[in-house]
Amino acid sequence: MPQRFTAENSPFLIAGPCVVESDDLNVRVGEVLAELADKLGISVIYKASYDKANRSRLSAPRGPGIDAGLRALEKVRSATGLPILTDVHESSHVPVAARVADVLQIPAFLCRQTDLLVAAGKAGRPVNIKKGQWMAPEEMRGAVEKVRAGGAPEIAVTERGTFFGYGDLVVDMRSFTRLKTACKAPVIFDATHSVQQPGQGEGGASGGERAFIPPLLYAAAAAGADGFFLETHPDPTRAPSDGPNMVPLDQLSGIVSLAVEVWHRV
Repeated sequence: MPQRFTAENSPFLIAGPCVVESDDLNVRVGEVLAELADKLGISVIYKASYDKANRSRLSAPRGPGIDAGLRALEKVRSATGLPILTDVHESSHVPVAARVADVLQIPAFLCRQTDLLVAAGKAGRPVNIKKGQWMAPEEMRGAVEKVRAGGAPEIAVTERGTFFGYGDLVVDMRSFTRLKTACKAPVIFDATHSVQQPGQGEGGASGGERAFIPPLLYAAAAAGADGFFLETHPDPTRAPSDGPNMVPLDQLSGIVSLAVEVWHRV
């Protein structure tokens, strides 16, 4: 299996819309990402979730579900050649998702769920574990050990900010070194969810401060992140979830190009 979390000569990028949408939009985003991979000479993994099980409200959009969502993701891989990453929320979803996804992702709020972590490790796919917003870097050691015990061929850990008060996140740039030391795994920076403001948007949905994505991303590139995670959308104001903290698709290339340049200069 090709390695997904490699950063010897360049950082890698995980990017895509928050949730699976129409085939046209999914593929449009994927084509931009494939062009960016060629332009910058970096590995890019396409990300989208078939189900968002952690929405703020019962009525919030969750996505098309596992069957339709995985079919849509297969179309993106066929059209673009990009490997696919998607979230898994339940142990029973893991073997089904692993038949399509090249990489499985554990959402931050599930990073302590032992059965899910072990199941993901047993799937034979690389696994990206997001750090819980309430956890110190060293506490992620246990999550990694669970996935490793399952036999995952590769593991990465993603920093996505830590809760500060009610409804805001901060990023401690020391986390990248601390996570690498504790987990013995590549560390990714999720620049978009780090500017999320849970519960601060309209009607109780999450808000976000998109303007802080680039400076945080560049700081993380200088601080030792091995890879970058960015949610992107052609029109974030119309995205079904996480619009306030997504990068407009037409701005993605410039932002990532500068982050890669910073990464190489340090």
